[in-house]
Amino acid sequence: MERKWIIKEQADQEKADRLAAEVGIDKVLADLLVRRGVETFAEARSFFRPQLSDLHDPFLMKDMDLAVKRLHEAVSSGEKILVYGDYDVDGTTAVSLMYSFIKRFTEQVDFYIPDRYDEGYGVSYKGIDWASDNGFTLLITLDCGIKAIDKVDYARTKGIDVIICDHHLPEDELPKATAVLDPKREDCHYPFDDLSGCGVGFKLVQAYSSKYGVAPDTLEPLLDLLVVSISSDLVSMVGENRVLAHYGLKRLNENPRKGLLAMINLAKLEPSHVSIDDIVFKIGPRINAAGRMESGRLAVELLTAEDDATAATIGAKINDNNNDRKNIDREITQSALEMVMSGRALSSRNATIVYDPTWNKGVVGIVASRLVEAFYKPTVVLTKSNGFVTGSARSVQGFDLYEAIESCADLLENFGGHVYAAGLTMKEEHLAEFCERMDKFIASRITPEMLTPMIEIDAKLDFSQISPKFFRILKQFQPFGPGNANPVFMTEDVYDAGNGRKVGAGGVHMKLDLMQESQPYRQIPAIAFNMSDFYDHIKAGNPIDICYSVVENFYRGNSNLQLRIKDMKERQELI
Repeated sequence: MERKWIIKEQADQEKADRLAAEVGIDKVLADLLVRRGVETFAEARSFFRPQLSDLHDPFLMKDMDLAVKRLHEAVSSGEKILVYGDYDVDGTTAVSLMYSFIKRFTEQVDFYIPDRYDEGYGVSYKGIDWASDNGFTLLITLDCGIKAIDKVDYARTKGIDVIICDHHLPEDELPKATAVLDPKREDCHYPFDDLSGCGVGFKLVQAYSSKYGVAPDTLEPLLDLLVVSISSDLVSMVGENRVLAHYGLKRLNENPRKGLLAMINLAKLEPSHVSIDDIVFKIGPRINAAGRMESGRLAVELLTAEDDATAATIGAKINDNNNDRKNIDREITQSALEMVMSGRALSSRNATIVYDPTWNKGVVGIVASRLVEAFYKPTVVLTKSNGFVTGSARSVQGFDLYEAIESCADLLENFGGHVYAAGLTMKEEHLAEFCERMDKFIASRITPEMLTPMIEIDAKLDFSQISPKFFRILKQFQPFGPGNANPVFMTEDVYDAGNGRKVGAGGVHMKLDLMQESQPYRQIPAIAFNMSDFYDHIKAGNPIDICYSVVENFYRGNSNLQLRIKDMKERQELI
C-alpha cells in the first residue's frame, strides 16, 4: 500500500536559529527541539538531562492521601492485601511493582491476575470471591477498576476495601472505592494525566515512601518495570513518562531484575544496549504471551523472581508461549485476510470486521493490527468465548475508534480501551446490528485523509549533515515514543553502492550501503524491512528517495550508525 509523504511545517525559524546558537547544535536539531516546546538553553538542558527530582508530588493526585492511609493501616495491622491487575504488560508490570514494594513491609500480601478466557478483562466477581474466601480485606487494582462500579460494591459486601489505581478514562460515575487514583478523573488536577497503569501504581508507592520515610533510592529497582510498561502501553513519552523511562532504561541496561534479564537473553538482545524498540518488539510481546497463551500470573512470577534459576525456568516457558502465539497469530491472520479478500467479512466497506468463533481470543488484537496494515481501515476482529462474541479493535491515525464503539454501547455487555485500541464483548444476537451501526458511524466521521497511510517527515537531510556530532546529539532525544517520536528524515537521489542484498526468512528484507548522488564517496549502511520488492530496481543502479530514522545498530559488541528505512520511492520529484 503506497503511503503519502508529508513534510512537517518547520518551527519558528527565529527561535530555532537562536537555540542553535545558544546550544551549539545543527539547525535541524534545533528545529526538532523547538517543535517539542524546547526554546531556551535551560529547557534544552532539562530535556537532555531529565532528573528524578522533576517528578511531581504524588499527593497532588486526587485521593492519594486516602490510599496511602488505608495501605498503611493494612500493613501495620497485618491485614491480608491482594494486588490485582490486568494480564497484559502494563497490568503485570504494575502488579509486580506493587507486590514487590508491599512485600518489603509485610508477608501478608499476594497477587491475582484474572484469566483472559474465563474472567476477561478487569475486576471479576470470581477474583473478588477468591479474595474473600482467602481472607483478604484490602484489594489494590492496577491498570483496571475505574469502571468496576458493581464489582467494587460487591467487594464491600464481602468486607473488602478497594484502592483503584487506573489510567483509563472514567465514566460519569466512579466506583465507591476507598480511594480512586486516576489522573484522568475530571476532579483530579494532577499535572500529568498520561501515566501508564504501572505509572499510577508507582505514584502510590512514591507517596507511601514519602509519607513513611522509605528512602527514595530504594524505589530505583522498580524503574525497569516502569520503562517496560510505558514503552509497551504506548503512552506519551513526554513529561513524567520521559523521566521515568529515561531512568528505567538506564536500570534495565545496567542492573535489570532477574526476570527481565532472562527475557533479554531469550530475545538475544545485546546486553547493556536494550532500546525502547527492543522493549516494544521483543520483551513486551513475550511478557504478553503468558496471558495470551497460558496465564498472566506466569509473567508476574517471572518479574518478581528472586534467583537466576527460577527466572530462567519461567522465562523459557514464557518464550515457548510466545513461539506458540506467533504460530497461531500467523494462521489466524492468514484466515482473516482470506476472509476479507473473498468477501466473507462482516464488513469491509468503511470498517474491516471479521468473525470466526474458533479463533484464539488471545491473539485477536494482534490480528486486528495486521489487518489495519493490510487494508488501512478501522478494524474489529471477533471470536467467541464463554458464550459471548468478544474481540479487539484497532484504528487508523486520526480516527477515534473508542467513540465509534461507545456509540454501540447499548448492544455491548462491556467494552474499554483507548482512541486507537479497544476491546469489546456482546451477545451473538447483536452482532449483525453492531456491524451495521459501526460501519455507518465510521462512514459519517472518517475522512479520505484518515484512510490514506501517511509518513510525516521532520526534515530533508543530505548525508553530509549526518555527522558524528549530529548523531551524538540526536541520541540524547531518547527515549523515543508517542509525543517524542524518533525523527523521520528524507534524503533524495540515493543509490546502493553495490553490496545490497536480501536478508531474513524468505529474503523479504534488504541490507544496503547507500550513497547520495552529490556525495559519491560517503556510504551509510541501511536496513529496509519488508521492502525487497524494490531489490531489482536498486540492484540495477537506479536512484531512490528514502525516508528513514537514524539508529544505532549493535552487533556482537560493535556499534555503528544505521538508517532504518521506513519507505522508499523510485526517484521522482515529490509533489
